[in-house]
Amino acid sequence: MTITTASSGLSPLKAVLSNGAVVIAQETSMTPAVTISAVFRAGSMYEPAELAGLAYLTGRVMDRGTERRKAAAVAQELDDRGVSLKISTNRHNLAVSATCLAEDFEDVLDIVLDVARSPVFPDEEITKRRSEAITAVRQDEDNPAVRAVEGLLALLYGPSHPYGRSVKGRAEILDRITRSDIVQFHSTRVVPSSLSLAIVGDVYAEQAIERSRAQLDGWGTSPIPRVDLPAVPTAIARRQRSIAMPGKAQSDIAYGFTTIPRLDFRYYAYWMMNNILGQFGLGGRLADNVRERQGMAYYTYSSFDPAPAQAPLIIRAGVDPANVRRAIAAIDHEVDKLGAEGPTEQELSETRDFLVGSIPRLLETNQSIATFLQLAEEFQLGLDFDRRLPAVLQHVTLDEVRSAARETLHTSRASVVVAGPHEDFV
Repeated sequence: MTITTASSGLSPLKAVLSNGAVVIAQETSMTPAVTISAVFRAGSMYEPAELAGLAYLTGRVMDRGTERRKAAAVAQELDDRGVSLKISTNRHNLAVSATCLAEDFEDVLDIVLDVARSPVFPDEEITKRRSEAITAVRQDEDNPAVRAVEGLLALLYGPSHPYGRSVKGRAEILDRITRSDIVQFHSTRVVPSSLSLAIVGDVYAEQAIERSRAQLDGWGTSPIPRVDLPAVPTAIARRQRSIAMPGKAQSDIAYGFTTIPRLDFRYYAYWMMNNILGQFGLGGRLADNVRERQGMAYYTYSSFDPAPAQAPLIIRAGVDPANVRRAIAAIDHEVDKLGAEGPTEQELSETRDFLVGSIPRLLETNQSIATFLQLAEEFQLGLDFDRRLPAVLQHVTLDEVRSAARETLHTSRASVVVAGPHEDFV
């Protein structure tokens, strides 16, 4: 086991265990509590396309009994300590997490790792959780905001790319996933070599690492199959789609582009460009135009989340159905203007100050610190990333941000999806 430490700012200890598991521990004294976050590279991008929703269903059944505990025992032990266990799945990861009192740390760590490591997936629980998963999919199908975003991702990436499929899958696919499929996925992907375990809170870091090592010892090594995400060609024409949802009172717009992977050297310029477009203040240029000046949107913003592949930049807006075309025209205006002219010096200075100033807010809670450390681990950014980030942002130039906008923001290459009560939106 190799232990690495940082010297200032956050001061996490990192241990790489002999079976490949990575443990990161950070002491805090904000509250007498500890957050435990076990993240595995077992998201939907790793499931077969013909079994879309497999990772999501696996996560929903993992806490329904282990080799050592019945489902009722898991629930009772957590309830006795006032702890809720959260299992979540996205395109990249499957996470098992909990926050407990410091005095319960060792017991809750044992439960979290037991649930992750040794679920038994009882048939009756699979049947029950499958039904719940299908209900969740049906609810998404009735949600214009979800339909618009999923429709946009399908346009941007296509059905053969993992980013173009819904994380939850489709009802007809969930219905045919078998216990054998779940067991195989779990045994292949939820393994030590895909694990990043973050422990943040009122516990000695050395103690947290040693206890984790003891818990994970004996969980054998097994290499995880490599998955290479296909490249996505840059769009050469505008693509538009309407999703008719009769009876809905609101229309939701999802408008976007594919961009760059997280480890592209231009990432920070793209991050700042997106902040100017649809994040800064109450929503950047987009909110200033569409919501504040024209009063057309219930909400509007843009998002740009880090990803190992070409990440989407997504503009969102919720509007009265009568205002869809005007809202899209206003979005087009802001996209074209920022793409052609780039930001001003003042916008760059203000957004830099905003992003640097927001770093402490990323580290306000045990959970947010765990998320920050695991993101840094996922992209190999280093234990000192929180200390280096302000300087990295300070070195981003106006020309670099203008170049990011010029490379991406072209209305002639935008993909636009509107979900709402009419068919003829776009």
